Amino acid sequence: MKQILFIITLIIMTAYNSKAQNQYNTLSQEEKNIIENKYTEAPFTGKYDSFKKAGTYICKRCNAPLYKSNDKFDAGCGWPAFDDEIEGAVKRVPDNDGLRTEIVCSNCDAHLGHVFLNEGFTKKQTRHCVNSISMTFIPQGEALPKKIVLHPEVEVAYLASGCFWGTEYHLQKIPGVISTTVGYMGGETKNPTYKEVCSGRTGHAETTKVMFDPKKVSFETIAKIYFETHDTSQIDGQGPDIGTQYRSVIFYTNTKQKEVSEKLMEQLRGKGYVVVTELTPAEIFYDAETYHQDYYENKGSSPYCHIYQNKFE
Repeated sequence: MKQILFIITLIIMTAYNSKAQNQYNTLSQEEKNIIENKYTEAPFTGKYDSFKKAGTYICKRCNAPLYKSNDKFDAGCGWPAFDDEIEGAVKRVPDNDGLRTEIVCSNCDAHLGHVFLNEGFTKKQTRHCVNSISMTFIPQGEALPKKIVLHPEVEVAYLASGCFWGTEYHLQKIPGVISTTVGYMGGETKNPTYKEVCSGRTGHAETTKVMFDPKKVSFETIAKIYFETHDTSQIDGQGPDIGTQYRSVIFYTNTKQKEVSEKLMEQLRGKGYVVVTELTPAEIFYDAETYHQDYYENKGSSPYCHIYQNKFE
């Protein structure tokens, strides 16, 4: 019996560790705004602006070492400045404004700030202007935390089909799905609350973010389950939940996802189903409040308006 319990425990721990290795550090909404959504913190507000201790600055999202303290200097600009990075730690990307050069973490693409050249601050003629909130400081002599490296094939999908409790319930059960998070996408309001979204005035849809391993499950399989667990004919609502926040929409992250979605929608129409599902490019995703996450799993019940129906066979 002890041997059986040990084997079961080992299997559970292996599954847990596998999932953990496919998730970056948890970020607050403020951290997400800068690291994922590329906002900029206000000048002279970051905790590392005038910081002078010896040590290493690592990526807040993935723990990858970025900068050494001996490359830091005071540029008087209001943000931490470095004239060099740890070799291979930072990537330079043309900014969307067409003028500046963005810098991101080479390991996880977290937004760090911008790099400027030939300003005369140091002999290296380089200034990495970095948001404090994008980094964590590790004092000299302390061990650095392990860098988090996600499976290179992890893909993300954003799917909305009424109340996100029910959408997540079905999608998180698909083998190959690494994690699910419910939140808001598609509107104008920044950092919306559940109450604001429920007002119908933010433009956001209740959305489920799905991280999955495409070597284990295809986007097509996930999309089929998505279509088979809600009423694709209902405009701006799902069951008794009425409002634009409950609309059916796929926020695709690449051309392939869009093409697969269009193909499946045509198949459903060919079988006589009405499909009003919207297809739109993915936008900024805002996590919903903690009590919404894994709602039915935590409650121990099942959705009232998301019922599975085999539609493709």
